[in-house]
Amino acid sequence: MDDRGERRGGRPSDAWLVAGALGVAGLSSLHSAVPNGVGRLGSLLETFLPWLGVGVPLLGCLAVLKRSKTGLLACLAPVAVWLWMFGGLWFSPAPESYDLTVVQHNVADDNADPEGTARALRATRADLVALQELLPAARPVYQAALGGSYPYRAVHGTVGLWSAHALTDVRAVDIRPEGFPESWQRGLRATVSAPGGQIAVYVVHLPSVRLGPTGLASAARDESAALLGARIADDPAGRLLVVGDLNGTVQDRGLAPLTSRLDVPDAGFAFSWPASLPVARIDQVLGRGVEVSEVSALDETGSDHLPVVGRVLLR
Repeated sequence: MDDRGERRGGRPSDAWLVAGALGVAGLSSLHSAVPNGVGRLGSLLETFLPWLGVGVPLLGCLAVLKRSKTGLLACLAPVAVWLWMFGGLWFSPAPESYDLTVVQHNVADDNADPEGTARALRATRADLVALQELLPAARPVYQAALGGSYPYRAVHGTVGLWSAHALTDVRAVDIRPEGFPESWQRGLRATVSAPGGQIAVYVVHLPSVRLGPTGLASAARDESAALLGARIADDPAGRLLVVGDLNGTVQDRGLAPLTSRLDVPDAGFAFSWPASLPVARIDQVLGRGVEVSEVSALDETGSDHLPVVGRVLLR
């Protein structure tokens, strides 16, 4: 058979390249259609959703090597989808003004250098510093380093908030999934008297998730997110921030009972975990009645998470 017949029917490499490009575009734009009933595959995909874009340059290189114009044109589809979904986070300029800066950090219960971590957080000169995995033995270390710059603090269980502005109405927030012991205390709420007005701040740490042979184990985290979402819905505060380690990305449908009630940052990927090679932002600064205009990740500390700083505009 001569190559004229192959050209009439199209080259096999073209078909594979087109299928790959359309597959990436389809998974990205229709990720909510991926079922979550078995192994929570939908949540797993959504955790690493921006990374589907890595497939585009790989397909593009293959198209160039195969000299496939059709393959190159097909790559435009996933590029367009990725820019539509994530271009704003990548290309949005840094905010010219903001009223409040918030640092969020899971300091890790096995942190070998809590003093160095505390100094790094203090050096940010943020208005608020929210911490998780704050063990009782480490509290004096963080207080000694942060207390001079942040005279107001609230600690409950393993979460804490240090503030440059006065805190009032501090209370515990119970987000324990069913079956978790009373000693599991990972939520607090405080009202911050910021220069632009009062704002309710929640500091939380949702249950961990695990990836195993049966898929993503996130049922406890999802239950905790639903409890917190209900609490947020009932909170009368006009301005509100949720700051913490949510053990999930804002795209993960398992967090939807919470994230659907809040606004996500306008700019910045700020991948925060794992610190050695960050691939996802599971540390969040989310708002209601305020604008979180940008989030960014800071340098590595002694934790397995990177600190995340959010810039907040009070409306």
